Amino acid sequence: MLESSRRGFLGLTGAAAAGLALSGARPFTAHAAPARPADAALVPDAKATTLWYRTPAKEDQIIREGLPIGNGRLGALVSGNPVDDALYLTDGSFWSGGRNDTLTSDGQLGYDASGFGSFGVLAQVHVTLTGHGPEKYTDYRRQLDLSNGIVSAGYRIGKAQYRREVYASHPDDVVVLRLTQSGGGSHTGAVSLVGTHGETTTATGERASFAGSLANGLRYAAAVTVLGSGGRVRADGAKVIFEGCREVLIVICAGTDYSPDAAKDFRDPSTDPLALARTKVAEAAGVSATKLLATHVADYRRLYDRMTIDLGPSSSVQRALDSWSRLAVRYTDPTTVDPELEATYLQFGRYLTITGSRDGLPMNLQGLWIHNNNPDWYADYHTDINIQMNYWLADPAGLGECADALADYCVSQLPVWTDVTRRLYNDPKNRFRNSSGKLAGWAVAFSTNIHGGSGWAWHPSGNAWLCNSLWRHYEYSQDRAYLEKIYPVLRGAAEFWQARLIPTTVTDPDGTSRDVLVDDNAWSPEHGPDAKGITYAQELAWDLFQQIKVASERLGRDAEFAAELKELQGRLYLPRVSPKTGWLEEWMSPENLGETTHRHLSPLIGFYPADRIAFDTSPKELLDGVRNLLLARGMDSFGWACAWRSLCWARLKDAERAYQLYLTVMRPSMNNGNGTSANFFDMYSQGSYTIFQIDANLGGATAALEMLLYSRPGVIELLPALPRAWAAQGSVTGVGARGGFEVDLTWRDGKVSRATVRSVGGTSTEVRAGTWTRQVTLRPGEELTLTPAH
Repeated sequence: MLESSRRGFLGLTGAAAAGLALSGARPFTAHAAPARPADAALVPDAKATTLWYRTPAKEDQIIREGLPIGNGRLGALVSGNPVDDALYLTDGSFWSGGRNDTLTSDGQLGYDASGFGSFGVLAQVHVTLTGHGPEKYTDYRRQLDLSNGIVSAGYRIGKAQYRREVYASHPDDVVVLRLTQSGGGSHTGAVSLVGTHGETTTATGERASFAGSLANGLRYAAAVTVLGSGGRVRADGAKVIFEGCREVLIVICAGTDYSPDAAKDFRDPSTDPLALARTKVAEAAGVSATKLLATHVADYRRLYDRMTIDLGPSSSVQRALDSWSRLAVRYTDPTTVDPELEATYLQFGRYLTITGSRDGLPMNLQGLWIHNNNPDWYADYHTDINIQMNYWLADPAGLGECADALADYCVSQLPVWTDVTRRLYNDPKNRFRNSSGKLAGWAVAFSTNIHGGSGWAWHPSGNAWLCNSLWRHYEYSQDRAYLEKIYPVLRGAAEFWQARLIPTTVTDPDGTSRDVLVDDNAWSPEHGPDAKGITYAQELAWDLFQQIKVASERLGRDAEFAAELKELQGRLYLPRVSPKTGWLEEWMSPENLGETTHRHLSPLIGFYPADRIAFDTSPKELLDGVRNLLLARGMDSFGWACAWRSLCWARLKDAERAYQLYLTVMRPSMNNGNGTSANFFDMYSQGSYTIFQIDANLGGATAALEMLLYSRPGVIELLPALPRAWAAQGSVTGVGARGGFEVDLTWRDGKVSRATVRSVGGTSTEVRAGTWTRQVTLRPGEELTLTPAH
């Protein structure tokens, strides 16, 4: 992740817009209400996994304390304040900026809010209640129920017990806030819907709405409907007032006219945004609150229940602590293990994946959750680790369909990326241009937006880095249709590298000279000098050519092209271990040309997430070079950097270092420091303030699973790096394994007691547990239960 100062945001208010489409593959159009189950089938409170708090979130700290909801398109941070509940509402496509295809004086791409653009908050919703101030209520509890996908708050005023619950329904495509009570209470208050760019909100009867447009022409709208029982609901200026209501149901929707279609300039002007937003809330409001909840919970649990994890029991004293206190105690008392808290952190990562990535745009640096319109790095898609790490969790955590958003994004952007590369990449001012003059395929810069635009410096390896993530999902699913979809992206990236590589001569340690192929001038993210043949690029090119080899065989196409790439792959220079440092080299030099403890692990990309270097197949000298570089990088950094380190140590089967770094990701963020905030968001320190970055949450959760299971096509290893803290007993179900499998696993005293392997598309793999091995062959849909001997 690039370190930079806080950036500004440019967005202009426009007239009421016409033509609204939701982001991604899911159009924002009217649709028939889905069939709804009779009951919500909630996981009971006593069994639900929750984050909980004794106080509301402070609005000026909502990014650190507010609880997130989302349906993959709409998101919100919720304060849970009884007297003035704040919801900061987002749509994943609410982006300023555009194609940003004008080069700067040094041949790079501009990186500012006017050209590149920024993600932002679409609206704020405030729900105020009369007589519900802090001096009135007692027994307050606020929680995020991970098992059911609901944020709630409860408290008592006199004899009346009040409860509110908030969620973002994917089937109904709305945010729902329901206020209930028992004991003779009532609700009197107001709902305000406020845009963030000076829009005018109008209210009539039980509805309020606004519409507008940004300077880039993106049109958007938001609407809210308020229903009350046993009282009165009316408009008052721009607000909707409710008086004396036993219950209140508030339904919210918002969206933009973004379309994932480069041919239409990423817009769909054919529909009316205001009418659609109103239609969505009206449809949902026409259904009972019970059925709305049932529909949401059934849809959410269909994903959430695919994986379970038990790392052992925590104590009743630990369970009695609110979540923020519990994080602090775990950090200040490292000798007392809190297994349920550590499992909850993993499940929170799964919650963010489900709520942040469905059938629309992929998660950016902040997912769907943001609190202002001037986020650092514009909350963009960073292509040198961050967007990739966002999707490391999905497949191993049983959420493979949530990874489709990244593939759909790359496919939709490909025409513009290809066009901009053809026109601009080999500009003579670009220090990363192909010195041979050859050019093909597509490239991106270090940052991308949703409009086909790239920003900051060109990133020659960014295309192969993205392809690594797309390919990873195929390795888990073995889905031929998916491979067909991503193949043009893979091929275009490979064509770029076929044109880019240049020949040079190297001398081996034995004095032998040989001709090799190396990457042209590039930067090892994100430090050191520009250089040729950086390890990061060499490993990614090797990995990409391997993908084309397999894809060509599976799809029965491009055999000649694959053969050409295989020949290039065999000539690639591959990194050595430096005789001076003992580290795997980062540049084609025995010297360390950068920062010893740098946050990025760019030269280790061939070890994680790729597998060219592997614990069981690589020479000891090479593995020692990996280990020594990890030791030099250190055991502390930003959250996402600690997550990457943890994953690498897990692959080296160093359980205790992997676990230590997992706990470092979980440490509480204090005094603007790195770590986990009260709402479990990971905070990236900028010195005088912190900024939420979702990649650490998702990468950290992935590290926990990597300690329990390692896989690559042809190999599944059980408990490769089980830390002592989790060794006594535990289980995990529904873990994805590359090669097309899924695994359930139980253990006791550090050893596997039972494992079930299911095929979701794979056929054959070797299962390992310690020194025990078993070759397993299954047809798709079959499963086999194993009891490894020790």
